[in-house]
Amino acid sequence: MKEKNIAKGVLLIACGASSFGMLASFVKLAYQAGFTTAEVTFSQVTLGVLGLFLINLFRNKKRDSGSASSKDIRQLILAGTSMGFTSVLYYMAVSFIDASIAVVLLMQSVWIGVVIESVMTKTFPSKIKLLAVALILFGTALATNIMGDKIDLDYRGLILGFLASCSFSMTMFTSNYVANHLPAPKRSFFMLLGATVIVSIFTFITQVGPNNFAFMYDLLTSITDNTSGVRDFNFSIFLNWGLLLALFGTIIPPIFLNMGFPHAGVGLGSIISSIELPVSVTVAYLIVHEPVIAIQWLGIALILSAIVLMNSQLIFKKTKN
Repeated sequence: MKEKNIAKGVLLIACGASSFGMLASFVKLAYQAGFTTAEVTFSQVTLGVLGLFLINLFRNKKRDSGSASSKDIRQLILAGTSMGFTSVLYYMAVSFIDASIAVVLLMQSVWIGVVIESVMTKTFPSKIKLLAVALILFGTALATNIMGDKIDLDYRGLILGFLASCSFSMTMFTSNYVANHLPAPKRSFFMLLGATVIVSIFTFITQVGPNNFAFMYDLLTSITDNTSGVRDFNFSIFLNWGLLLALFGTIIPPIFLNMGFPHAGVGLGSIISSIELPVSVTVAYLIVHEPVIAIQWLGIALILSAIVLMNSQLIFKKTKN
C-alpha cells in the first residue's frame, strides 16, 4: 500500500474543487453567447467521456491499474446517473439565478449528506453535526440574501439549485462506496457514462425530438432557457465552451478529487473541497461581474465554518490514533 502524502492530497483536492467552482461562471458566459442548457451539458459530458477514455487508454499501456468486473461497471454507471441529473439541474438553475447563488445552493449537499447518512445507518446525527447543519442553513439565508432586495431570486432557480444539491449528495455518497478498488480515471469514466445517458435524454427531449415527446418537451421548456422555440443543435459549442467545460467539469475534478481523498482523508478532504464555494463566488464576481455584498460573504464564511466543524471530530480522532 502506498504511503499517504497529506500535502499532495490537499493540493489535489484544492485544485479539483477550485476547477469545479469555476463551472457556473463558464456556463453563464456560454448562455450569453447564445447556447442552450442542452448544448452546454451535452458537449461537456461527451467531450469528458472522450477525454477520460484517452486518459485510461494511455494509462493502461503503462501498467495494469485494476480491472473492472461487469458488476462494478453496472454500479458505477448507475451511480453516475446522479452526476447527469446534477449537471442538468445545476445548469438550469444558473439560467435563472446568479452563479454565486447557485453554488451556495449546491453546497446544501453537505447537510443533505448528513440526512442520507442518518437514514442509511439508522443513527441520529451528533450534536456537532446538528449545529453544523443549523450554521449552514443560517449561512445560506445570508449568502443568498433571501431577505434583501438587492439580489434577484427566481423561485425556479432556487428549486432547481436545491434539487441539484440533492442529486450531488447522492453522487458523493455512492462515490464513497462503489468500486473503490478501481483507479480514479477508470471510476470517473464509467460514472461519466451514466451521466451521459441522462444528459443525452434531456438533450433529445428538449432540442432534438420535441415533436415526439410533446408533453415532456412542454414541461421541461417551461423551466429551462429554451423558450424561444426549437432550433437545430449548435455543434460549434464543441469547439469553444464545450472543451473548457469538459476540462474543468468532467475531467480535472473527478480525477483530482479521487486521487486526493485517499491521501488527505475524508475529514480533511471535505474541508479542503469546500474551497469550491469561495472560488465560485470570486470568479463570478470577477468574470461575470455579479454583485456580491458583505452579508453574502458572511454567510459563505458561516457555511465554511460549519463544514470545518462537521469534520473536526474525525480529524481529531485521526490525530490521536
